Amino acid sequence: MATTWLRTPLTVVPTTARGMATLKDIETRLKSVRNIKKITSSMKMVSAAKFTRAEKALKPARVYGTGANSLYEKNEFGSGDDKLFVAISSDRGLCGGIHSGLGRTFKAMHAETPIKKAIIVGDKAKAILVKVMGDAYLSTFNNVGKKQSSFTDALDIAEEILSHDFDSADVVFNSFVNVVSYKPAIKPVPSSANIESNDAVYTYDEVDSEVVRCFQEFSLANIIHHALKEQEASEQSARMNAMENATRNAGEMIDKLQLQYNRTRQAVITRELIEIISGANALE
Repeated sequence: MATTWLRTPLTVVPTTARGMATLKDIETRLKSVRNIKKITSSMKMVSAAKFTRAEKALKPARVYGTGANSLYEKNEFGSGDDKLFVAISSDRGLCGGIHSGLGRTFKAMHAETPIKKAIIVGDKAKAILVKVMGDAYLSTFNNVGKKQSSFTDALDIAEEILSHDFDSADVVFNSFVNVVSYKPAIKPVPSSANIESNDAVYTYDEVDSEVVRCFQEFSLANIIHHALKEQEASEQSARMNAMENATRNAGEMIDKLQLQYNRTRQAVITRELIEIISGANALE
């Protein structure tokens, strides 16, 4: 009979480790889940405080953003074939599916009409869309979401947008609805040439190209600032809800592990008592 030699030495598996976790394993996991619950609970409180500030900052930004966009909504401007798309997200995660939802919106738009020009604000949207439309990136912005955005940040993004040639631009972001919901929003922005070609601009006074350019830059900065504030409020509310769900799930897991620990401990005690009684009976 041929003998096959094992390359690795055999190890003896304890009886309690076959098909069931030992008390030490369960205790280690309980400790780990308790620590996770402490972290998620703390993150929920931090997100709640940040959400309060973000919601407070959103109210004046929404007024300026809506006012700046009113001219584009009340008048018809040519869109043209050369379109530029701007995605507003952030660099931070742990906030549910807020970034993936924005990515799905962009992918649906790309499937309907291929996007050839895009400016991405935030590393999350950049990572989600790079496989689908990475060649269309004109520029990207990072370090978004670590602190509250300012009008200067919006102005920098607006200047970058206006440095490229386009017929119209679509600003895509998550619009805050309430604490538990948000929805994707698209704000169209025409180019300076399309604004000048509309007769409604000359209803009250004569304007030249410089006035139109300054107006477009200021209104675009207000729209971008509004989009950033909407995104911040949506992200903080989504993170607060995600951490609340994680804390609740951790609590449920702790209850189940504690029950498993008690049952395993009771089984160990019962088995030891049986062994003691059996040994005593054998001695008699």
